[in-house]
Formats: sequence, structure tokens, C-alpha cells
Amino acid sequence: MGSTSRGRLRVYLGAAPGVGKTYAMLGEARRAKERGRDVVVGHVETHGRDQVARLLDGLEVVPGRTLVHRGATFTEPDADAIIARRPKTVLIDELAHTNAPGSRHAKRWQDVQDILDAGIDVVSTLNIQHLESLRDVVEQITGLPQRETVPDDFVRRSDRLELVDMSPEALRRRLAHGNVYPPERVDAALANYFRVGNLSALRELALLWVADRVDRQLTAYRADHDIARTWEARERVVVALTGGPEGDTLVRRAARIAARTKGADLLAVHVTRADGLSTAGDPANLVRQRKLVEDLGGTYHQVVGDDIPRSLIEFAHGVNASQLVLGASRRGRLAPLFGRGVGMTTTALSGSIDVHMVTHEATRKGSGRPQSGGALTRTRRLSGWALTLLAMPSLTAVIAPLNLSLPSEILLFLLLVVGVALAGGMWPALTAAVLAFGLLNWFFTPPVHTLTISEPENVLALAIFVLVAAMVSTVVDLAARRSREAVRSRADAEVLSTLAGHVLRGESALASLLGRLRETFGLTAVTLLEREDPSGEWRIVATSGGPPITSPGATDGGSDVVAIDDRLVLATRGRVLDASDRRVLEAFAAEAAVALRQERLREAAERAEPLAEADRMRTALLAAVGHDLRTPLASAMASVESLRNTDIAWSADDRAELLATADESLIKLNRLVSNLLDMSRLQAGVLGVTLRPVAVEDVLPRAIDDLGPLRGRIEGDLPADLPEFQADPALLERVLVNLMTNAVRYSPDGEPVLVTASWHGEHVEMRIVDRGPGIPPEAHERVFLPFQRLGDRDNHAGVGLGLALSRGLTEAMGGTLLLEDTPGGGLTMTVSLRRAP
Repeated sequence: MGSTSRGRLRVYLGAAPGVGKTYAMLGEARRAKERGRDVVVGHVETHGRDQVARLLDGLEVVPGRTLVHRGATFTEPDADAIIARRPKTVLIDELAHTNAPGSRHAKRWQDVQDILDAGIDVVSTLNIQHLESLRDVVEQITGLPQRETVPDDFVRRSDRLELVDMSPEALRRRLAHGNVYPPERVDAALANYFRVGNLSALRELALLWVADRVDRQLTAYRADHDIARTWEARERVVVALTGGPEGDTLVRRAARIAARTKGADLLAVHVTRADGLSTAGDPANLVRQRKLVEDLGGTYHQVVGDDIPRSLIEFAHGVNASQLVLGASRRGRLAPLFGRGVGMTTTALSGSIDVHMVTHEATRKGSGRPQSGGALTRTRRLSGWALTLLAMPSLTAVIAPLNLSLPSEILLFLLLVVGVALAGGMWPALTAAVLAFGLLNWFFTPPVHTLTISEPENVLALAIFVLVAAMVSTVVDLAARRSREAVRSRADAEVLSTLAGHVLRGESALASLLGRLRETFGLTAVTLLEREDPSGEWRIVATSGGPPITSPGATDGGSDVVAIDDRLVLATRGRVLDASDRRVLEAFAAEAAVALRQERLREAAERAEPLAEADRMRTALLAAVGHDLRTPLASAMASVESLRNTDIAWSADDRAELLATADESLIKLNRLVSNLLDMSRLQAGVLGVTLRPVAVEDVLPRAIDDLGPLRGRIEGDLPADLPEFQADPALLERVLVNLMTNAVRYSPDGEPVLVTASWHGEHVEMRIVDRGPGIPPEAHERVFLPFQRLGDRDNHAGVGLGLALSRGLTEAMGGTLLLEDTPGGGLTMTVSLRRAP
């Protein structure tokens, strides 16, 4: 049987519930069915909405799997039945849903993955708050934790992503009209999650996330189709930095330009030259300016290029930039006479990119550093040949009528040859020396206008002239070569410094490292390859840029391959690097191997963390329970042994007191053992929970009775019309006993503990209020850690399981346990549970 191609995934993304994702999905399914496409429904949540339910009419529904867990019935999509039915397209609502226990996978998106692997197209829905990367952001905005999430990469790899958008005002109107939730839930929803501010922030997150995905698709499309010109689909502002003092001004100006357009990107680039004319600024300035860029929300990049203007334009085109910010020239007023400079040349090459020339305090003040003699550029070589071919005849025409002595004429020609050497290097200077020898011989050495030299002294003078000219030319060329090597070494040092900074800052992500390598050398693709054994297949570990390189042998003529070890290879595509560049490439390759090992060590540490946590828990348990188990056990044993002692005649009161002591000790022991067992079950995920409608008056009296002698410290204030809520009565009783015991323990003598209750929308809240010392806000979460008691120095107050176990049991029932300060002093513990249907 041949392999089946993977199905296509289409996701309808919305900013919040109720924007119409399911409605849009069903509408598209009906249109597809009318076109003859085989469409079935794997799972759709109508949430009681008639408009949605009507759209299901006429669509085939694949029956889901029915699961029973702790007395509750759940229906989940049946992936096996869908695969066996093999439709062309299946609809599966709520991609982030957590499956009921007993399902094949923990998450619904994993079921969708299996269906896609079977070659079936899937259409699904998702809210922006369920993306894993936005989980913390959404919680900060709404105040509600998001426990159901989908990895961003899974959604990004979807073949189509449809944004279902609606303004906050329109969504609130839909909510008020009963088109989203039942009427009894509307008021609470409008006052909490569906506030205008929340919806506006969530909408912006959705728009920006989709825009980022579209931008990635655009970049990939331009790379696949070799499109170099700028497409101004999104504003990107690039600021060029030299390391000079004006860089801070340029960065801030570029940031203001980027801020004028919502969602614009700020990128800073520093070009390290290797052509001998490098004017790289102070490295300390670059470090400071890099930090400034990152503080302003931008990114810093460094590239190596022989031609600064062209390198800047190539980088700007590569990132699809729309604007380029340059500093006005720091060269002197006469400098434009000898060349256009970086700014003017860049502007001439910019094409569709807008170039901003920003003035600053250092404009036209010079670089402040001596210029390097540098390597010889093409322009300098051309100027040397031009001097040779034009200046030599011109000098001859000027001095011929002056009738100077031959030594003076030789010195003038020697001066010109030295000038040619300084401007154009050895070969133009040697050519100039030979040409000068001929001109001196023909026009100025007797007999003139012949190649004959009558006096031996003149022969010696001309020979020395040629020798000196050759020596000067050689020295100038050697100095230029050494300068080229020095500048190249400085460029390599700057790149390696950036690489070292990458390591020190902890930027060990392979994608980031390979991206820096690609930018530095202007490559089109960089891929790290690995294989398990010498004869095995290569697999891609990480890649940056265009289509990845699949194996070392798949490279072309413009590629390099660096073998890191027997299993790892770094392959590049774009251009062949010279020897000095390959040394830097090898440094990047070594760092990539280190980064890969760090990632795998981090993953191994993350896998080991639960084991270490379990070990710490066992250690804490052994350290904590020793005293707490022995104390009530010893007390009970002492009471029983005293009663069994026949040598002492106990009075009725003494016997009753001993029995009460034994009874109280055994109750404490039983409670401690129950807490330990329940905490173990919670951590193992096997605690049995049976939810059913419960009234507070069915649970609270029994919990108060369980307090024994402490029951007199409890006062209740419960409304008569408090609705029922979903809970496990036995577990809730345990929660209330632990919380009331904790409240009584820390309340001053004579101060009662108040138990109140109320309901808000879909939740019923019970509060245990004490007047004790309270807990600092920063310690509210710490007190829920097992085996820890705030401020304790020993184990005499118990093993510290009460609050930890109470929160665990409450969350197991689908509720929350929160702490807040009691007005006037003390602590209020609030148990919130879902209202019964």
C-alpha cells in the first residue's frame, strides 16, 4: 500500500468566544458539500446556539466516543472512526480542548495530528488565548489562567488560517442579545471577561499574531521566487551604525520613525569592512548602541561586506525594509571632491527604499581617528593607472620647456611615481617607473629624441631611478597587504566578539545562532545536520534562511560544508567563503555544536526535574512526618497503657480524660494519614472525584463537627437562597476542615472564625475569614507548597499539608482556592466552585 500524503489543516482563529468561528466553519462546510466535496462532522460544540445547530442539518456526523470518568459522561471525537470513514474533509471544533481521561491523547490537537497524517483534511477553530506563547500575556490581561493550549508551531504549520474578526462593541451586543451565552450568564460575562478593554487587547493580539504569520509566509515566498526588490507590506526601519558617537541619535530617530506605524520593526545593522578603508568606531559605542536598540524593541545585526553601501542595501532588501536611516557624513568639507561617500552612494543604490540622512553633532567634524592605509580598492587601482597614463605625459609637457637639470627632472618623475604607488599600488607604479624611464631618456637625456645615452653617469642615474621606484612600489604594496590582513583580522575579531557575546548573553538557541551566521556572511541558507551512525541518513537539526540543505552532498557550487564531528555537519549555501572566513565559520560551527548540546542537556534536565521534585517531596515527607506521626501515636499509646494499668485506681473523670486524649490523638493521626494519602493521590493523578450538585448546608455542619473541641470557634453567616454547586461532598468537607483548622490556629483567643457564602454568575464562593496576623501578599502562593509553613522553624505545627491539599482538592473539583487580606487585619480564604446546572 502506497504512502498517504498528509492532509491539509485549516484553522478559524478568533480573539474571543462568540465571534463566529464555528458558524464560519459550518458555513464553509455546507458550501463545500454543495460543490460535491465529501465533508463530515467529527465534533462540533453548539453551546445551545440555535443558529449553529441549524447549520448542522444535512451534514453527516461521525459518532464520537463516549467516556465515563468519575461518574460524569464525556463525548470526544473518535479519530479511529473518522480515519476508517476516510472523508475528504472533517470538521473538529475547539482545537485546544483537553480530552477526557481514557482518550488516546491528552489534547484534541494531537487527535487532529493523527487524522492529518492519515491524509484527511481537517477544519478546526481556536481562540487566541489558547496559543501557548500567549498564555501568560492573556492571563495578565484577563486575570484568568489558560489551562488548555496548543503549540504555536502546530498552528503556524496550518495550510490556511482564517481570522474571524469582530469589534468589541459588536461582540458585546451579541452577548447581550443572548447569541453567545444563556441569559443568566450574560451579566457576569459582560462585567468580567468580556470587558471592552479585555476584548480590544485580545483582538490586537489576534491581529498581530496573524500578521506575523503572514509576514513569515511573505518572506518564504520572496525567498522561493528570488524576489529581491522591496515589498512594502510591513514597515521595517533599518538604522546603519558605525560605532561612532552619533549612533545613539540615529537609533532614537529610527525608533521614532518606526513608532509612527503600528507594528513596524526596528533593525540596526553594523557593516564590518575588510577593504582597508574600514572606519569602524569604538566597540564600546557599538555595545551601548546595541543595548539601546534592544531596549527600544529592535534587533541588532552585523554583516561583513567589502562595499558598505552595497552591503547596507543588500541587507535592507534581505529583510524587506522600507526605510533606511543613515547619519550625515562626518568627513570634512573637501571630502566630497574625492568621492561621493557612503551616504550619497547608498542613496543612489536605494531604489524603492526611503533613505533618511540624519544630521548630528559630529557632522563634518571628521572621524576623529587616523585613517588606515588599508588595502587597495578597485577605485584606488584605477586612479593609479589613470595617473600613470595621464600625469606622466602631462608632467613631461610641463617641464620640457623649463630646461631643468637632469637630476631635478628625475626627482620630479620620482615624486610622481611615488604618488602613483601610494594611490594605485605596485603594478601601476612599476609601469609608471618604466614609462618615466622612457620619457626621461627620450626627452631629457642627451642626445634627446633618441634612446641612446651618451654619458655613463646618466645611465646610472636612470637605473637608480627605476630601482628606487620599484622599491617604493613594493613597500607600498606590502604595506597595503599587511593593512588588508590587519583589517580582515579586526573584522574577524568583531564577528567572534559578537559570537562570544551571543554565548555570554545566553542566546544559545540554534535558530538565533544560525541566523546570525547567515546575516554575517550574506548567505541564503545555513543548516545544521546530524546522523545517528556513520552510515545513517542525515536529518535537519536546525536551519535558517531559504530551503534547507538536506545532506552534505546536496550542496551546490556556492556552498561550504564544515564537519564538526562524526555526527554533526554545518552546511551553507549562497557563496563560497575564503580561508579566513572559513576560520570564523568553523568557530560558528563549534558554537552551534555547543548550543545543540546545551539544548539537549536542558531538555534532559527538564525531564529529570519531575523525578527530582518527587525525590525532594519524599525527602520532605520523611523529614516532616516523623514528629507529627509519633506525637499523636505516643499520646494515644500512653493513654491506653495508663487505662490498662491495674495498679492505679482511676476515677471516672480521669478515665474519661484519658479516653478523650486517646480519641483526639487518634483523630489527629487519622487526619494526618488521610492528608498524606490524598496528597499522594493528587500528585499521582489518581484521586477519585465524583461531582454532583451539593448544597452548602449539607457539607458545612459536618465539617464543623469534625473540628472537635475547635467547633465552638466557628460562626456561620449563610444566605438562605444560596444555589447548589458542583462538588464532591467528601472532598469539600476535607477542604473546609483544613481551612477552618488553619484559621482557628492563627486567630487570637476569643476571636471567632467567620464562614460566609455568596454566588456570582456561574460560581458559588465560600469564605473562611479570620482575624489573625495575616500573610504578606508576596507569600500568598508560597503557603500552598507542600510541607512548608510560613515562618516555621520546626515541625511542631504539623507537616504543612493543609493548604496545599486544600488547593489540590479544590482544583480537582474544578474550582479555585485564593487568599486575600481581611479588611482590618487577618486572612480570608475563598473557595470558588461552579454553580450546578
